[in-house]
Amino acid sequence: MSLTDEAIARIRQLIQSGDLPPGSRLPPEPQLAAQLGVSRNPLREAVKALVVARVLDVRRGDGTYVTSLEPALLLEGLGIAIELLRDDTLMEVIETRRLFEPVATALAATRVSDAQLAVIEEQLAAMREVSDDVEKLNHFDAAFHRAVVAATGNETLCTLLDGISGRTTRMRVWRGSVVAGSADRTLAEHQAIYDALAAREAPLAQAAALMHVSTTESWFRLVLATEPPR
Repeated sequence: MSLTDEAIARIRQLIQSGDLPPGSRLPPEPQLAAQLGVSRNPLREAVKALVVARVLDVRRGDGTYVTSLEPALLLEGLGIAIELLRDDTLMEVIETRRLFEPVATALAATRVSDAQLAVIEEQLAAMREVSDDVEKLNHFDAAFHRAVVAATGNETLCTLLDGISGRTTRMRVWRGSVVAGSADRTLAEHQAIYDALAAREAPLAQAAALMHVSTTESWFRLVLATEPPR
């Protein structure tokens, strides 16, 4: 372990132990270096790395603070990282979405409020209005799923799925442009998800979401068998 990695690990320990809770200010550099038992140069590099990771926030003229450590903040780089994955790993992203999204949809069915359900219905209605425009349809498709996952009240799950789903948008647009009747099928699958949520039927919601995600996955597997992903 390098000296910088050691400094990072020790700062993380202070945060995890509660000695440096969210929003707290780090001690001055000389004091913190002595406390951690590291020199100031590795400490500076450690702070830079933790700033990039959104664990720390350097406020010019004020000091360095621990961030809120909220999931949306710490995981916001996930979508960018997934976007940089090679096309030959896209199937892994799709499989990950299949593992998470149906379960999230089932959880949403047990927690969705009337107001949240109305937002989901609005996104579904918007999808119907733009069903002849693949790009717009996929925009509201993504908004529909974000609204569903938001109904779980689980911010970590929302951030993870938003990052994962973003990577598959290009592929879904591609499918919509080359597969006849895909828009009608997409709308029917989303209607089934909405109906299950409205009925507060968790198993049915999970099954509907699984069917929806699996449809795209099956199509993409077929494409991979005949030509490389674009």
